[in-house]
Amino acid sequence: GRLAACFMDSLASLELPAMSCTIRYEYGLFRQRIVDGQQVEVPDNWLDNGNIWEVPDPEDTMEVHFGGYVEPVQENGRTNFVTKNYQTVLAVPYDMPIAGYDCDTVNTLRMWSARSPHNNLDFSAFSAGNYEKALESDMAAVISKVLYPEDNHYEGKKLRLTQHYFFTSASLQYAIKDFKRRFGTRFNLLPEKIAIQINDTHPGLAIPELMRLLMDQEGLGWDEAQAIVSKTVAYTNHTVLAEALECWPQTLFETLLPRIWQVIVEIAHRWQKQVEDFYHDPAKTEKLAIVWDGGVRMANLCIAGGMSVNGVSALHTEILRRDVFRDAYQMHPEEFHNVTNGVDHRRWLSQINPGLHSLICDLTRGDDYLLHPDALSKLDAFADDAAVLAQLAEIKRGNKDRFAHWAKRQQGVVLNTDAVFNTQVKRLHEYKRQL
Repeated sequence: GRLAACFMDSLASLELPAMSCTIRYEYGLFRQRIVDGQQVEVPDNWLDNGNIWEVPDPEDTMEVHFGGYVEPVQENGRTNFVTKNYQTVLAVPYDMPIAGYDCDTVNTLRMWSARSPHNNLDFSAFSAGNYEKALESDMAAVISKVLYPEDNHYEGKKLRLTQHYFFTSASLQYAIKDFKRRFGTRFNLLPEKIAIQINDTHPGLAIPELMRLLMDQEGLGWDEAQAIVSKTVAYTNHTVLAEALECWPQTLFETLLPRIWQVIVEIAHRWQKQVEDFYHDPAKTEKLAIVWDGGVRMANLCIAGGMSVNGVSALHTEILRRDVFRDAYQMHPEEFHNVTNGVDHRRWLSQINPGLHSLICDLTRGDDYLLHPDALSKLDAFADDAAVLAQLAEIKRGNKDRFAHWAKRQQGVVLNTDAVFNTQVKRLHEYKRQL
């Protein structure tokens, strides 16, 4: 969320057209309360009072299919793959504006909400007074219910993968629809007109899904579709922790996403051949494999199928090159880049620390740094200026005093403002347990 917000603010302020896609979850991670010094987790129903900023766009509702089986069909001298007996979920978009700073660009945060295509009310059961049976719902009711459902059991993993495919498929279907409206079926132009940035491995299914859409719906052959996808999709890695590099049970793909499974198997086969031809080393083949030992490794899929891999700091990217993805880097060093994940100073400096903002504006003669952060280099001239350093210390002290006053009023805690404040403004979630 925080990094995505930085990306969206930057894109809009640079006047670049962009759309950020996610799920319109009914419940967030959790709402934090502190009781007797301990965190208490309560439901975060952020839509309780409505969301005045969102605009539903039902004309862009997409169908997303799950389950069923794939049947090859011969048509006009080529084999088409048709999924049958699938379950349909409707993806209904709700759009929120993302305004750029001091410009006319307004981009879109598109949130997909899951809906059933059927009327789930069993009216005869309802009329007979069997209300619980009358309101039994299907998978659509669960998909956009909760952010980050527990996945330490099979059903949790299934729901997570369902969520990932749901918003990825809906987003790509919309992208293809919008592309065709503008450029027809000249799909060779797709890499010039659309860039798809995978924000961590969660939307990594964009690679096989875009392949599926281009082949099964638009009639392209494998080589043509793969050439387009490999120039369109890029991958941002967020962490070097092995436990966070998603690996899904193969059986989940086979049952939940049978056509996507077929596409992944073919991508994996071709990628594995590249690895074998480059290294001739079974250990490296195993490490870089997309499908191995009953699992699907999403990070390897993202590396194999896209045009670029980036870390989010210079150190992070160097670790990816030197350690985590070293073997893939040696195969394709030109695909590894760094994009520093910095603070979005327009929102998280000027508004949150107005005293520091004022000092910066005084020293750099204006607020030019809000659009041109390189202007902050003018502060170097004051690094040894005693008067400026005294002003900075006064601002920091004032911030600490205000925070201490708030903490006493809110929690009854008395803080020593002569101490160093090391503050984590975060909910204490399971994945931050190393803190």
